[in-house]
Amino acid sequence: MISPIQALQEQRRLLQIEYEEEKKAFSDVTARIGITRLADRGNAWLDIAVVRSFYNSLNQRVIEITRSDSDSENDHNFEYGRPVAFFTISDEKSDMPSFPFTGTVSYVDGDRMVVAIPESADLSRLSTSKSAGVMLSFDETSYRTMFEALERTINAKGRLAELRDLFYSKRHASELTFSPLGFPYLNRTQEIAVNKVLQAKDVAIVHGPPGTGKTTTLVEAIAETLRRESQVLVCAQSNMAVDWICEKLVERGVHVLRLGNPSRVNDKMLSFTYERRFESHPDYPDLWGIRKTIRELRSNKRKGSDQWHQKMDRLRSRATELEIRINQDLFNSAHVIASTLVGSSSRLLDGMKFSTLFIDEAAQALEAASWIPIRRAGRVVFAGDHCQLPPTVKSYEAMKAGLGKSLMERIVENHPEAVTLLTMQYRMNHEIMKFPNRWFYGNAMEAAPEVRHRGILDYDTPIEWIDTVEVDIAKDVDSNSQEVENSFRETLAGESRGRINRDEAEFTVRTLRAYIEKIGKQRFLDERIDVGLISPYRAQVQYLRALIKRTPFFRQFRHLISVNTVDGFQGQERDVIVISLVRSNDEGNIGFLRDLRRMNVAMTRARMKLIIIGDVGTLTRHTFYRYLYESLNHSTSTLDEIT
Repeated sequence: MISPIQALQEQRRLLQIEYEEEKKAFSDVTARIGITRLADRGNAWLDIAVVRSFYNSLNQRVIEITRSDSDSENDHNFEYGRPVAFFTISDEKSDMPSFPFTGTVSYVDGDRMVVAIPESADLSRLSTSKSAGVMLSFDETSYRTMFEALERTINAKGRLAELRDLFYSKRHASELTFSPLGFPYLNRTQEIAVNKVLQAKDVAIVHGPPGTGKTTTLVEAIAETLRRESQVLVCAQSNMAVDWICEKLVERGVHVLRLGNPSRVNDKMLSFTYERRFESHPDYPDLWGIRKTIRELRSNKRKGSDQWHQKMDRLRSRATELEIRINQDLFNSAHVIASTLVGSSSRLLDGMKFSTLFIDEAAQALEAASWIPIRRAGRVVFAGDHCQLPPTVKSYEAMKAGLGKSLMERIVENHPEAVTLLTMQYRMNHEIMKFPNRWFYGNAMEAAPEVRHRGILDYDTPIEWIDTVEVDIAKDVDSNSQEVENSFRETLAGESRGRINRDEAEFTVRTLRAYIEKIGKQRFLDERIDVGLISPYRAQVQYLRALIKRTPFFRQFRHLISVNTVDGFQGQERDVIVISLVRSNDEGNIGFLRDLRRMNVAMTRARMKLIIIGDVGTLTRHTFYRYLYESLNHSTSTLDEIT
């Protein structure tokens, strides 16, 4: 058995492979597919305009930009903390000349983005350009932070070394001993989980399958921990996950200080961010005035004089004093400091230690990312579900060698005594829950009485799989044989854009329309029945969005219909879910549909109705899909085979 240090050195090697693979792929794709396709993928904005340049409350030079090529049906991948580069599109050239500076997204709101840029950046050409754009740049900072975290953990002494050695061994995790507390508003396994968190000296894991109230349990565990500790650190892999837990904590009355800006920009979310709190502090106007004077002095032609230097020193000293005072007030008054895993490396947290660190959605984080905040903690509480979305790994070599295993999953294997599985789910009809429950969770989950039999229509089938081969025959009964052979087949959606099945997408939209008509248009609107269209492939998602947008029938229902990838629906739920699986070929190739955790996520978003659309002949060559299809045809013997 290898030592913890050897294991972490292997993690570092695999992360280096992933870094090189992702950097090369980013450069190759950017150079090959062109800027229009980058914009289609959500990785670029075209035709931007610089609205203004100013200094934000954190004394960063920023520019506000807007785009005129927006399409409300297309999402984008810009969010707080991501690096960006600016470019122009020349009529005479096909390349994309870059400006000699990069920036970092401060926040995005619709078609408006604020980007922090270097103090020395020359904006004159960008401000006057008629063909400027902004694109995502390769994220060196996140990788650098993860490498530093691994290096620090490998060479650690003290508490970080103790946690490292414990997590990589099967030595029993230490616990406090006291009588369990009662929480009448939690169910039995949620109550056990909260007590497990309170008793843990080293580590605790809240394993929350879909719909089991993981966030409710985690919020309660944090609130109870704060009865014993003055402050905790709460982290998650994504900005969206941090936003969600922050919002629930604020609703509970917990004073949260959120480092970084939220993915959804509104007054409620912004009110507990560090930047908004900083500029709301009583001392901030004085600090702003001093900073403004410093900037004016820098542009003074007489800045070489002794008097100039003395004045600058006095102003800088006073600014530093005010900044320290404001930060002390903000951090001392907060019960929860919240950030992404990478964001926990912020200089604002330098020197800070926390008795307890909570990591939400921990199963989606690379192990290296989880180690970033652990250095600040005495004990760690992980929450998530390693049977749902795994960490994102681009390199097949690194994935195969183990980079895709999260630290939470490693601890689940080594320390089952630290894990509490939440078992009562409050989302899905029992029939929708049945197969994922048996395949992924050993039949441990139970549907709460209030959701067990709920549905939209009387005598409806809560879950069904429509075989596109059967639809194919019905649809093309009057067509010639060549058309029948070619319909409902997957194709490549252009270079490097993934798989698409246009006939299946069109049938998916027709199926949704038929179901809405069956419910009744007015009832659908009155009861605000919401729908999710899911496909594992981005190209299929974009085609489905276009179909919904251009079909007049859906105009009045569009606000109730969401179309996205599996990853885009993580953590969400809908009354009706329709899944388009896309793959249809003679060889039985199903690509990354073999990652069954994504299918688990897709299926378990549905509350009352789940419709799966796909080629049974192609998909059921894989054991999981064969068992799923047979289980929907009420094959009890097949279900009994699943362990």
